[in-house]
Order: sequence, then C-alpha cells, then structure tokens
Amino acid sequence: MKKCILLLVIAIYSTANIYAQENLKINSSKSELKWSSDYTFYFGGHYGTVQFKEGYFIKTNEKITGGEFIIDMNTIINTDGDYSEGLVNHLKNDDFFDVPKFPTSKLVITEVNYLEVMLLEVKANLTIKGITLPIKFKAEVNYEKLEMTTKFKIDRTRWGINFNSKLKSDAISDAIVFEAILSL
Repeated sequence: MKKCILLLVIAIYSTANIYAQENLKINSSKSELKWSSDYTFYFGGHYGTVQFKEGYFIKTNEKITGGEFIIDMNTIINTDGDYSEGLVNHLKNDDFFDVPKFPTSKLVITEVNYLEVMLLEVKANLTIKGITLPIKFKAEVNYEKLEMTTKFKIDRTRWGINFNSKLKSDAISDAIVFEAILSL
C-alpha cells in the first residue's frame, strides 16, 4: 500500500513538472514599443514610442507558449520632431486613441508556432480602444539577450481609428507599424 501511494505521488509530481508553466515578467524599462504612420499620397509621416506598463511571457516546457502585455497609452510620444506637443495631444484625443477613456491597450499571445529555434509565428489578440481583434506576426527570440523582437502592421480602421483615413489630400495611411523589443 505504501508503495502504491509513493508511486502515485511520484506520478503526480512528474506530471506536474512536465506541464509546469512559468510566467516570465518583462523588464518594462528595457522593453520598447515604437510606432510609425505615413501619409498616403506623399512622403513623410510621424513616428514615436509608447511604453509597456507591464507584461509577461508564459513559458511551458522551456518554450514560450503565451503572454500578456499592457501598453500605457498615456506615455505615447512622437520622436520625429514635427508638431510634438500638438501631435501627441491629437493622438491622445478621441480622433485617435481616446486615451482618457482607454488609458491602456493590451496584446495577449494566444498561440505560438516555432518555425525555427529562434523564429516564431505568433497569434495574438490586440485590444485598442476597447476593441479586441486577432492579429498574426513573426517574432525572433534572442536567448543570449533574453529578448524577443517583432515588427508588424495593423489596419487602424479595424479598431475604430478613422481620422483622415479616406480624404483625398492629407490622408493618413490606414497602416500603423509597430516594432517591439520585449526584454526580460
């Protein structure tokens, strides 16, 4: 009887370790999120940064299998030098991100497929302005630096960001490019 109980305890412990998950918190001061958007019919546009408030990867059996990242929309700035204060205020109002009403955005990784040891295909849900939609992108992992990098585009109109979208002159591209470095 003691042997049966011992074997049962060992089996449960072994199974728990096989499927053990670990949350790996990002270092939000080392991580960065860059954004950029261009004009539709002439060269130029704006770019800048926004900061991660917090986030973590889910690691299962030595592989990244998920994660959740909160973006502090109050930290959005433009770094291209043009119209800095006015542009930032405009991005924060209801024409764009409506930051007083939606102070955070969120990305939740729902599926990770390893294409190579360091190259991942990631499926995620992105929430902006309270609207959650699926996205897909590729990401690279640098195990020495303990970081993941990615670059992807979204169509801002899917999240209700429609300012100057279809105007003939001074139209702003519907695409927003994001470039992220997530560091542990």
